[in-house]
Amino acid sequence: MEIKSAVFVTSLPRYGDFPGRGLPQIAVAGRSNVGKSSMINSLCRVKNLAKTSSTPGKTRLINVFLINNQFHLIDLPGYGYAKVSKKEQLSWGRMMEEYFAKSETLRTTLHLVDIRHAPSAGDRQMNAFLYGSGLPFVVCATKADKLSRAQRGSMLPVLARDLAVQPWEIIPYSSQTSEGRDKLLIRIAEALSEKD
Repeated sequence: MEIKSAVFVTSLPRYGDFPGRGLPQIAVAGRSNVGKSSMINSLCRVKNLAKTSSTPGKTRLINVFLINNQFHLIDLPGYGYAKVSKKEQLSWGRMMEEYFAKSETLRTTLHLVDIRHAPSAGDRQMNAFLYGSGLPFVVCATKADKLSRAQRGSMLPVLARDLAVQPWEIIPYSSQTSEGRDKLLIRIAEALSEKD
């Protein structure tokens, strides 16, 4: 699959109606500062499609992007950022739960984790939620360019063990070099082609 067009549709404080709702959806979830916005920009090859920030917790809304006029990429708020109030953290959690409960056309979730660190409590919680809900997902290990081959070799089994997936199922991804982009596009295309 090749991405030929990608446009921002809307930001939602809670999941509800938006233009074009009903198309298949691919959700993007990950902790704050894992590089979700950078990955979306690199995947779609549109520089400022998703707003990036050096400040964690930038995505506080559900952002919707229309890809190839065929499906929506749903950028969910980052979880696990300590510098916002507990109340705000809870509201993000509710926003995400509501999204997963109400999205009738979700095909898969791209669960982003940082390849440099063992999964956080939030990562493990998200993983358990996806497994527990029976939702299909792909583990995508961001910032892959920051590690040597040897370092990756030792980190992938840690991620796999903590997230209950096989090491070869994890897609190492770099927004800087586009490594992993083709693999991820294949996984997205497969998810979109699966019938309900």
